[in-house]
Amino acid sequence: MPDQHQHTLLKAQDLIAAFPLPTLIVGIEQVVVALNDPAKELLGNAALGRHFTTTLRHPKLVAAVEQGLIDRAQHTVAYQIVENGNDVTYTVHLQAIRGTDLLMLSFENTTGVAQAEQMRRDFIANVSHELRTPLTAIMGFIETLRGPARDDAKARDRFLDIMADEAKRMNRLVAGLLSLSRVEADERVRPTALIDLRPVLQTVLRNLDPLALDRNVAVLFKLGTGSLHTLGDGDQLTQVFTNLVENAIKYGGAEQTVSVTAQRSLHDPILRGPAIEIVIADQGPGIDPVHLPRLTERFYRADGHRSRELGGTGLGLAIVKHILNRHRGRLKITSQLGQGSQFTVILLPETNDA
Repeated sequence: MPDQHQHTLLKAQDLIAAFPLPTLIVGIEQVVVALNDPAKELLGNAALGRHFTTTLRHPKLVAAVEQGLIDRAQHTVAYQIVENGNDVTYTVHLQAIRGTDLLMLSFENTTGVAQAEQMRRDFIANVSHELRTPLTAIMGFIETLRGPARDDAKARDRFLDIMADEAKRMNRLVAGLLSLSRVEADERVRPTALIDLRPVLQTVLRNLDPLALDRNVAVLFKLGTGSLHTLGDGDQLTQVFTNLVENAIKYGGAEQTVSVTAQRSLHDPILRGPAIEIVIADQGPGIDPVHLPRLTERFYRADGHRSRELGGTGLGLAIVKHILNRHRGRLKITSQLGQGSQFTVILLPETNDA
């Protein structure tokens, strides 16, 4: 009988060795009797031959193993731990091996699934919140116009103007969501057209000139004479620079200066090679550094009230990030309170244009 048990265990060891997921086997004496290489990386070599509770210390997991050893039924349990400072979620599948006293556990890292689900919930909550405010305002004004302000022409005109502004705000939000959806759909498709960034930036300047004049902001372009060719999507790159320069004009403050500077780098530490850097700098109040890591998140605003007043949707920098990801580029943001902000677009130069 011992020989038969040893033979079964050896077969089980050979079986789990081929599994891509971390997998281990617990015997009837509640000892870890086998584990594959991914499980050794996850739990350590010392787990072999030890009681499972010394290795699998999470209470939910320990309880599931104990139950599985008793009822020999399938069980699935999820638990969360901290690895390298990050929350990691594992889903563990427990399966008794028929005809033996062995219980097999396989560990699936479902952190990405959990994060995607949380992002979905956050996204729905944010969209609902962003739409609720203008809708509530419009519905309130409609009720007022039907009632107390029915015959008040002055109030009617004022309320209609506000309703039009709120409708435009919702339209900008929907347009931003559609744009973000298109950008995310194309993110894995690398652009192949050869683009000269100089005319792209000049077009952006022409399009934003009325806004700059309205706010009495001087936009200074320092594009140099070197080549600014990259493989890219001209429309999307125009969208990137329009968003960043428009933000600099709006949030940098009236009667200030915004500079757009192009430069070449022989070795960029982010792209690990040559790069084109376009720096959009303003002289505004700056951004508290605590906000910088989250600025490209959807709907995140460092100054929510001011952003809404200026027509911001909270989606612009998220769109910029996804477009630059498609171009294998990066966005670097630096800012200090009282010293303005710098948004640097880093792109790969065209390979034959060193």
